Amino acid sequence: MSTIVEKILAAHSGRDIVSPGEFANVSVDMVLSNDITGPLAIREFRKLGVARVFDPARVVMVPDHFIPNKDIASAIQAKELREFAREQGVVYYEAGRAGIEHVLLPEEGLVGPGQVVIGADSHTCTYGALGAFATGMGSTDIAAAMATGDIWMKVPPTIKFVFHGPLQQWTSGKDLILHIIGDIGIDGALYAAMEFHGQAIQDMGMDGRFTMANMAIEAGAKAGVFEVDATTEEYLVTHPQRAGTAPYQRYFTDSDTDYSRIIEYEASTIEPVVALPHLPSNVTPVSKVGDVTIDQVVIGSCTNGRLSDLRIAAHILRGRSIHPSLRCIVIPGSQRVYREAVDQGLVQIFLDAGAVVSTPTCGPCLGGYMGILAPGERCLSTTNRNFVGRMGSPQSEVFLASPAVAAATAIAGTIVGPAEIDRDRQEVSV
Repeated sequence: MSTIVEKILAAHSGRDIVSPGEFANVSVDMVLSNDITGPLAIREFRKLGVARVFDPARVVMVPDHFIPNKDIASAIQAKELREFAREQGVVYYEAGRAGIEHVLLPEEGLVGPGQVVIGADSHTCTYGALGAFATGMGSTDIAAAMATGDIWMKVPPTIKFVFHGPLQQWTSGKDLILHIIGDIGIDGALYAAMEFHGQAIQDMGMDGRFTMANMAIEAGAKAGVFEVDATTEEYLVTHPQRAGTAPYQRYFTDSDTDYSRIIEYEASTIEPVVALPHLPSNVTPVSKVGDVTIDQVVIGSCTNGRLSDLRIAAHILRGRSIHPSLRCIVIPGSQRVYREAVDQGLVQIFLDAGAVVSTPTCGPCLGGYMGILAPGERCLSTTNRNFVGRMGSPQSEVFLASPAVAAATAIAGTIVGPAEIDRDRQEVSV
């Protein structure tokens, strides 16, 4: 009578069973940090007086937020991360061989089913798409975990979300998770695990699942998790586990488990949506947004920078041009995604349309670089947050949407759905 998350945490705390609200000392399988959070974790690690990390094969450092370095301060941050990684012999990916951490780690087989993964980044919950318990923590917690391989945490309750029926043509995982957040609010799953089920989920590819797990934190959740199925197994075959990482273990929620809540939706009624400023919960169907002029479109990030995201955008942009009143920035989520996008002709489509194609980076998502907004500007982005000042000036506005809506908007110059742009195109899977 346990959920996936409860079973994982019980196994990693040496117990037969754990219950929501209990505290447990949990062993971790992977510890992650980046060029923003890593240096602070390193400094806290030094204070502990510990010479070596608990297991170099289970500590990963990925410079991705301000990489390639945007200024001297970011270069110092990256240098500190790089030097510590070399000293400790941990898993490290340099610019040119890396990418956005939450796209990169699954690609590299560093995370998988049944693992406990913690990261000094709130969107570490992405890996729940693979059936892992993955969550973000502060840099001081990461420092302690690097030293000991353990964390101390409270077991979260689990909320079950069920999407009955199939999706509409252009509705994606991004639309489903925004729909949930719009329904329950940014604290509707506070410190809970969100577990996703239903036909729409079963039919969804891994990229859509990564997107949904990634944004669980935007509903206040501790984790977002999916059961391992044939789609997961196929992904694991094509992205084999890296040597030295902890074994994978498949866990499934018991049929007689009592969830803290069960929330059900009819997937076929959900159209592509947009989160209006300044909260991910300020969600409305794209058809009801109205006439909103956009200055910038960003397609990428740890939420929607995977190959299928770029394919969808390229399908809509092919043979068309970016509206002259805006700029469109496309950022592949990793070097692997970038290379495949080149090989499949997607980058050529973006360039022909008049878009900028960037090396993998988190830059614009957090207002770092590669797309800073000026006062009064509006951006429609496939990223995960649209708080005041998130992508630049506090007087700018950020709208969140799927790659399909983003590409359509880039063509129209105003926020529109892909159906308005793509009526003459062959149907594609999203």
